[in-house]
Amino acid sequence: MSPSFVEALYRRYQEAPDAVDAGWRTYFSGLEETVSGPSWARKNWPPTETDALTAGLDPTQMQPAPKPAKGGKPAAAAAPAAAPAGISDAALKQAVDDSIRAMMLIRTYRVRGHLAAELDPLGLARRDLPSDLSPEYHGFSGADLDRPVHLGGTLGLERATVRELVEILRRNYCGPIGLEYMHIGDIEERRFLQERMEGRDKAITFSPEGKKAILSKVIEAEQWEKFLGRKYVGTKRFGLDGGESMIPALENVIKTGGAVGVREIVIGMAHRGRLNVLANVMQKPYRAIFSEFAGGSANPEDVGGSGDVKYHLGTSTDREFDGNRVHLSLAPNPSHLEAVNPVVLGKARAKQTALDDIERSQVLPVLLHGDAAFAGQGIIMECFGFSGLVGYSTGGTLHFVINNQVGFTTSPQFARSSPYPSDIAKMVQAPILHVNGDDPEAVAFATRLATEFRHEFKRDVVVDMWCYRRFGHNEGDEPGFTQPLMYDAIRSHPPVSSVYGARLKAEGVVDDAWIDGAVSAFVGTLEADFDAAKGYKVNKADWFEGVWSGFAAPREKITERRAAATGIAQERVDALAEVLTTAPADLTIHKTLARILDAKKQMFASGEGVDWATAEALAFGSLLQDDYGVRLSGQDVGRGTFSQRHAVWVDQKDAHKYIPLSTMNRKFQVLDSPLSEFGVLGFEYGYSGQSPNTLVLWEAQFGDFANGAQVIIDQFIAAGEAKWLRANGLVMLLPHGYEGQGPEHSSARMERYLQLCAEDNMQVANCTTPANYFHILRRQMLRNFRKPLIMMTPKSLLRHKSAVSSIADFTGDSHFRRILSDTNAPADQDVRRLVLCSGKVYYDLAEARDASGDKNTTIVRIEQIYPFPSDALVKRLARMPNLETVVWAQEEPKNNGSWFFVEELIEQSLKDAGKPIRPVYAGRKASAATATGLARNHAKQQQMLVAEALGEPQGEVAEAIGAGVQSKQQAG
Repeated sequence: MSPSFVEALYRRYQEAPDAVDAGWRTYFSGLEETVSGPSWARKNWPPTETDALTAGLDPTQMQPAPKPAKGGKPAAAAAPAAAPAGISDAALKQAVDDSIRAMMLIRTYRVRGHLAAELDPLGLARRDLPSDLSPEYHGFSGADLDRPVHLGGTLGLERATVRELVEILRRNYCGPIGLEYMHIGDIEERRFLQERMEGRDKAITFSPEGKKAILSKVIEAEQWEKFLGRKYVGTKRFGLDGGESMIPALENVIKTGGAVGVREIVIGMAHRGRLNVLANVMQKPYRAIFSEFAGGSANPEDVGGSGDVKYHLGTSTDREFDGNRVHLSLAPNPSHLEAVNPVVLGKARAKQTALDDIERSQVLPVLLHGDAAFAGQGIIMECFGFSGLVGYSTGGTLHFVINNQVGFTTSPQFARSSPYPSDIAKMVQAPILHVNGDDPEAVAFATRLATEFRHEFKRDVVVDMWCYRRFGHNEGDEPGFTQPLMYDAIRSHPPVSSVYGARLKAEGVVDDAWIDGAVSAFVGTLEADFDAAKGYKVNKADWFEGVWSGFAAPREKITERRAAATGIAQERVDALAEVLTTAPADLTIHKTLARILDAKKQMFASGEGVDWATAEALAFGSLLQDDYGVRLSGQDVGRGTFSQRHAVWVDQKDAHKYIPLSTMNRKFQVLDSPLSEFGVLGFEYGYSGQSPNTLVLWEAQFGDFANGAQVIIDQFIAAGEAKWLRANGLVMLLPHGYEGQGPEHSSARMERYLQLCAEDNMQVANCTTPANYFHILRRQMLRNFRKPLIMMTPKSLLRHKSAVSSIADFTGDSHFRRILSDTNAPADQDVRRLVLCSGKVYYDLAEARDASGDKNTTIVRIEQIYPFPSDALVKRLARMPNLETVVWAQEEPKNNGSWFFVEELIEQSLKDAGKPIRPVYAGRKASAATATGLARNHAKQQQMLVAEALGEPQGEVAEAIGAGVQSKQQAG
């Protein structure tokens, strides 16, 4: 903004005040007061020399106003509130110029003042005052510093000298809090923060009782770490030493949140300071933690589980401040830094949904981060990406960064390319409050402001607490190897309680006796609980309480059938058919979709030919009829990757959306997710863990795209129940099947999931019929226990003429079948060769077997691979008295797929059935890539594996089979 622009605008204001914006009118009116003196002085024009100096003008530039016309009236009508006509152009120009330069100075502090804030407790980070924060940079020097400048209400001031202005700005923006917020586009959000940070009287204030409460929590945090260090020498605890101000800060979040309507806070954090949070924020009994240190189990034998290290465990509790009760839950987490974040967000979203918290004001997610991880882990970006999305927003997350200024052994300049670890938050225009961890009041103020901002605007906000790590990465680590200068400073630096305690003593708030009493009282409590821990016993697990009441661990062995009555009445099918095939009169649907709906109507009328997508819709709709929730998310799931689902119908004229199943029950959610696997799968895992009566499904665009979410799969889905006693019923839909589409579009890497299977931790299935898919989805909800389900879903079978079911397969006492027999099998006594398989390859095998006229080979599908259906297979094997050969056939290379998992299980089943036979393998040879990318090679490989499985010669018959397979793929 240039002075010439403002002068031109001012001239327009003088001619017609209403022609300029109201804000400029207010500004110019105030500017005239600065130039000509206050309104009372205008009555006594011309001003005295004193008046002129007070207004910041050179008295020699002040000229007498024109004499009034006869009768006392002005010689000419003046514009409202206009400056007296006698003000010279030079005086006006100087006043305007000063005001503009002062505004630019203020703006510079708003944008860059944080760069000069006093943030580093150790004083090692060089933070010289940027030159553009000096008044000289903006053209003020000498006498200019003491000349009043018009501010028009900015900083709550109408006018101030430049010297006073700079003092206020440095106090507001360059003290123990450095605020970054000018990257925010919303003016109301910026104004909210300015009103709380800016002004002559703005200061961090707490009552004497509030100061004592803060110091008490700092003392408890510090003494807790010291106590553990004395009692468990050399034991890893990843202490908070140096960052103790976080504890009163978190209590301030609870207190402030409760005051504005928060009823639940969901917390996620890594290991740094976790034991301190468990003890002093979550109020987990000290004796319970001591018992764990002493080798006692938080997961006793009577409740099962492998257990986990102490600094990974979660808990929940209720805290009350000022009569407001807030429920807290701390999610368990692995060592994979920041991986818990999307899980927490999904859990918070599920809680909001359960509470019908549309405003997102009752449930607050809080994520605690390390500085290096916050800057370095890509999941941070993915989670910020959720913040504004309809299906994933939680109404803003409060992020708290424990900024130790070192990551493991790496200094910040080698660990990130940005000035602050928090710069990633600017992608969503989140405000960032940098704060000195040696000033507990400033940290508490920052979290209070952050909580209020989140409540007001439902947006993410970051508190970046600069502190230090008094010891190494863990207590047995030697930090001096890599950080000698930092740790020289740390060794001589007093703890937070000493720094803050000395300050409060100087203020007369506490004395040495008060501090000594607080320390001795807390340590006495710890000693008493330490002694009591010797007899501490965990008498029950808490994983089937709250929303999980009524659920239990499965009673049946994993080798037995654990069914549910999943069939539905014909009347329910008819009702669903009407919903799924009827478009509203005001909806202009796509012509292709219209043909699809007509075909579905005929399908329901005939009772035959139900395809995969229709079976899925029937499963969803019937669960909604039973008042279960259904949440389906993933990339392009509304339409479906292969244009098969059409759960969302889009009007072709105005693009509004119609979701048929939502008309039945608003608990149906179908969400096209952001282009993320790690973040979205973690979110849905968290949602499912909090909402066991919702069928939560995540669909990969192609099966092996789930590779990008491997941390969630390994650490949460496969192991969460064993490590943390946390059940989950998440369903992963992974398109899988070999159609010659290349390595990335063929395999869902089934072998990886099977390698993770043990101790009844999850299910892996590869169904071949729409009806069986329908039943396994319904079974997921209708049993009284929950296990994750890894579902290999088809591509070509979505429209395969043989991969269809009858309506009768969905009704009555029909149910999920773990194994399926051949639809065109020879009589059991004629069977010489048994081919076992799963998934799409069944149809290729059956077609080739029938084409060859083979009357001695039967094909049995293993629909559920884990838990392996040994009991059902043994019964099936026993019915084949003349069996000679058993083959496992698969499309995947030998080192992929199911072979290495099922070989031993099949052999044991044969033994149990009294068959002294060992299974043999038929399939592609071992390969580094999951599939060939050449259609011709694919067809040849398919020909060979089918022929090998059926025991056919590699001659004319096999070639005919291969030609048929290739022809189908080309047509598809």
